[in-house]
Amino acid sequence: MNTKRLFDAVAHQLENFPKNDMLAAKENGKWKTYSTQQVADTVNKLSAGLVSLGVKANDFTPESSDKIAIISNNRPEWVFTDLAVQQVGGILVPVYPTTNPNELAFILNDAAVKFIFVSSEDLLLKVQSIIDKVPSIQGIYTFDSIAGAKHWTEVTALATDELLAQVDTIKKQVPAEQLATIIYTSGTTGTPKGVMLSHSNIYTNVQFSKKSFPFNDAPESKVLSFLPLNHIFEKTCTYIYLYSGISIYYAESLETIGDNLKEIKPNGFTTVPRLLEKVFEKIMAKGSELTGTKRKLFFWAVDLAEKYDNRVSGGAWYNLQLAIANKLIFSKWREALGGNISFIITGGAACQVKLLRIFNAAGVPVYEGYGPTENSPVICVNRQEKGGTKFGTVGPPIEGIQVKLAEDGEIMVTGPCVMKGYYKRPDLTAETMKDEWLLTGDIGVWDEGKFLKITDRKKELFKTSGGKYVAPQPIENKLKESPFVEQVMVVGSERKFVGALIVPSFATLKEWMREKGIPYTTNEDVIHHPKVLELYRELVESFNKFFNHVEQIKKFELLPREWTVDTGEMTPKLSLKRKVVNEKFKDAIERIYA
Repeated sequence: MNTKRLFDAVAHQLENFPKNDMLAAKENGKWKTYSTQQVADTVNKLSAGLVSLGVKANDFTPESSDKIAIISNNRPEWVFTDLAVQQVGGILVPVYPTTNPNELAFILNDAAVKFIFVSSEDLLLKVQSIIDKVPSIQGIYTFDSIAGAKHWTEVTALATDELLAQVDTIKKQVPAEQLATIIYTSGTTGTPKGVMLSHSNIYTNVQFSKKSFPFNDAPESKVLSFLPLNHIFEKTCTYIYLYSGISIYYAESLETIGDNLKEIKPNGFTTVPRLLEKVFEKIMAKGSELTGTKRKLFFWAVDLAEKYDNRVSGGAWYNLQLAIANKLIFSKWREALGGNISFIITGGAACQVKLLRIFNAAGVPVYEGYGPTENSPVICVNRQEKGGTKFGTVGPPIEGIQVKLAEDGEIMVTGPCVMKGYYKRPDLTAETMKDEWLLTGDIGVWDEGKFLKITDRKKELFKTSGGKYVAPQPIENKLKESPFVEQVMVVGSERKFVGALIVPSFATLKEWMREKGIPYTTNEDVIHHPKVLELYRELVESFNKFFNHVEQIKKFELLPREWTVDTGEMTPKLSLKRKVVNEKFKDAIERIYA
């Protein structure tokens, strides 16, 4: 493959399909679009400004190239900065806005960051609170206009014709093997580790994904972007869009996704299962508000969709009923998503099969994919082509890479997308890479010989005190199929039996209590109500039959509030931090085993 650099996407788009809306975001309540030419000009000026500030790559090695950090929500300026840093051979270090100050100081020091771009006042204050501990930082620039702070346009204002000519020369010299980014992922030891990804790593993943999915060159298409851009999944997808001529519109926030979908009517988006679950909960809550025939029709349609199988025809009668359900009920769901969705790609954690069935039956095509940061990231994705998708699997491997399973079932991958290693951590690199194969830490099996099914995280498998291994994820995903369960974490490492911490879906529970004539007071009171405890005991029992004796949940504790990113139990990509939950709720866990 003729490997390009990621920033070549701009020239590629200018040459093949220049657009009026390469990027777009809401500014002062209105959508503001940036054309391909505007993006090219802005990025070149920003690169020139960085050169003026002394940002350079020296000999294009990870150690000698200057690092620029970014802490921001998704917005066009994020991409401008990313491209501008790349063009001068610098390395972007993206940091989650929710990163705590200690971890932030560690990352900035570990990478010896020279300049940092932040989006908002609260993030500026966060950086200022630890700036004394990071001697390498020479300046902070903001995307929002903030009194007393340096605005990012002060960097573009430094551009001169001479500097722009210099940028042109540097761009030609940046090798495809140069690091494009160092992405810090939370380490099991508590210290984040920096994944080194080159232009070549991400570019090949972009092209293999484009071929496999396929993302056709589609200059009339657009997507909505809301997954954090500092996560490699959204970043790689960004370059897929840029190289395909697909316009990127940035959601204002997670709360406004629904409104933004209706406004821009995108052709697709990427997401994580937790957000799909939230969308489905909202749909079901609306359905529960209906009465009479409308309510009956709604739940009839959902029941029908739960039986959907994309690989086996349900027969003429089923297909006729589904067509009616689509016309009467599901057409409204599609309208709520803007009416144009041809793909939703979900990754980052296992998606409930029930949700995949329902959404796909409703004409909302959801495709599950998989891959770690260390592989830039995509390893597998379910396909749009006939026979290319199997619910409950992450699809076949993408073209251009090799995947195999170790003796213990661990998924291993090799190919041009595999990282250069962990920054300054040859010890960790040696643990994760064996003879050019990346050990993912995920356990999987082949389904029908070509679809990869992930059964668990290697480090999440635990042993009961009886010496039996238990994989928590399949049990948790099954339980989350119940409308009464918002979140769940299975426990039982070195214990006599398997237990669970359950966060009820309080909206559903409230409705159930109203129907039963039980007064609803506070969440804290409700989770101790004998009738509620009886409901959840019956619920857990009904799910236990899907698992063998060792995996069955014998006791559980209900918790009064949802786990979130803000309260620290979820990662920014909405995966569960098991260690944190174990620590925070150790009293509840002790009660299970008392």
